[in-house]
Amino acid sequence: MASPSASYSTTMRVVLADMKEIGRLTGAVHEARGVVMALDVVDGSLSQPVVDITCNAIDEVHVEALVAALEGVAGSRVRAVSDRTFLLHLGGKIEVTSKSPLRTREELSMAYTPGVARVCRAIAADPANARNLTIKRNAVAVVTDGSAVLGLGNIGPEAALPVMEGKAMLFKRFADINAWPVCIGTQDTTELVRTIELIAPVYGAINLEDIAAPRCFEVEQELRDRLEIPVFHDDQHGTAIVILAALTNALRVVGKALSEVTVVVLGVGAAGVATIKLLLEEGVGEVRAVDRSGLLPGRSNARLMGAKAWVAENTNPLRLTGGLSEAMVGADVFIGVSGPNMLGREELSVMAPEAIVFALANPDPEVDPELARTMAAVVATGRSDEPNQINNVLAFPGVFRGALDANARKITNAMEIAAARALAAVVPDDELSPGYIMPSVFNPGVVPAVAGAVADVATASGLMCSTG
Repeated sequence: MASPSASYSTTMRVVLADMKEIGRLTGAVHEARGVVMALDVVDGSLSQPVVDITCNAIDEVHVEALVAALEGVAGSRVRAVSDRTFLLHLGGKIEVTSKSPLRTREELSMAYTPGVARVCRAIAADPANARNLTIKRNAVAVVTDGSAVLGLGNIGPEAALPVMEGKAMLFKRFADINAWPVCIGTQDTTELVRTIELIAPVYGAINLEDIAAPRCFEVEQELRDRLEIPVFHDDQHGTAIVILAALTNALRVVGKALSEVTVVVLGVGAAGVATIKLLLEEGVGEVRAVDRSGLLPGRSNARLMGAKAWVAENTNPLRLTGGLSEAMVGADVFIGVSGPNMLGREELSVMAPEAIVFALANPDPEVDPELARTMAAVVATGRSDEPNQINNVLAFPGVFRGALDANARKITNAMEIAAARALAAVVPDDELSPGYIMPSVFNPGVVPAVAGAVADVATASGLMCSTG
């Protein structure tokens, strides 16, 4: 059952008959399964006291139930209801600020005309100067077409904008990278690629986000071929990196080697394909991939195209047939990047001893985490309110920070594996446990560790850009 969360944080202004009723207010919220996060006295007068009570709810219907519960307290009246999540988004969540003050005529002349012309000429003479003389060296475009927004689907570029703003905030907060949302009004692959190619001169790297498969594979590959800056589809590679890091540590907990385990991956979209590729690159023992139609390649390869055809050729070496139930027999690891409620007690019961379950569908995982913990040694989800959250924010800020610092022209599999290993190593052996396999997103050691590993590989491989 879903729990109250900050996603539905609501402040209700309540007029009371008497301050003594405050206890009944908090009791009413508790009885209605809400969680009181704060209570502030707005007006403590004896005649008509007013308080703000802030609660976490489950969803919008639950918010209405909490309001009704407060209204049901004798002598109380709810004057206003404020959705704190919507308030946070008012006017957008990001802004542009100047690094240099403009206090005098001289400063204006250097920052803009006529002084700026000298800098423009220097870049025209050598485009590589753009990296040092503009925002380019520390700028990332967060690009989407709004076709596959997490948990929401194809909602279009305008509706995707709040997510991209949030991603830009994460870049700045965790890696001090200037990122800007670029929501493009087309879902045509050719137009999308060409548009990103045309805006690329402004940026040091491109972060592709929430683009539906299989278009995401085509867009990324085309851009990697055309551009001399890193192009990274986070839904693919960021997810794969954090999963590999989490699996590395989970295997340390249960005492198994990656080369000896069998991994079932449920979901063969962007995240699933990238995860499978990275696991195979790192030397996993066996991968069994399952999609809506069952185990790959349990049907004719002629029906499979693109990424799925590659997965069919490179997984399931025993050529097992059937669905998820058959795939789970003897499996050491389950990785779900699919949808809610796909896994039950029956499937968990046939896994190998000391099993590992990563149920990463968000907001509702493939299996109830409480059930999974009764049958598996290590359980992780994508949720922040559960132990062992596997979250892309553990990877992408450091990956981009390292690539920008090294002036890399691409991000390779070797860099992704280095990032995963560095991320896993942030959790020391003496702290590792079934309930703690991944560091907090707020751990200050995460980004420097990942960035350093990525930069080292980029430098050693000679992957530096040749132009600005």
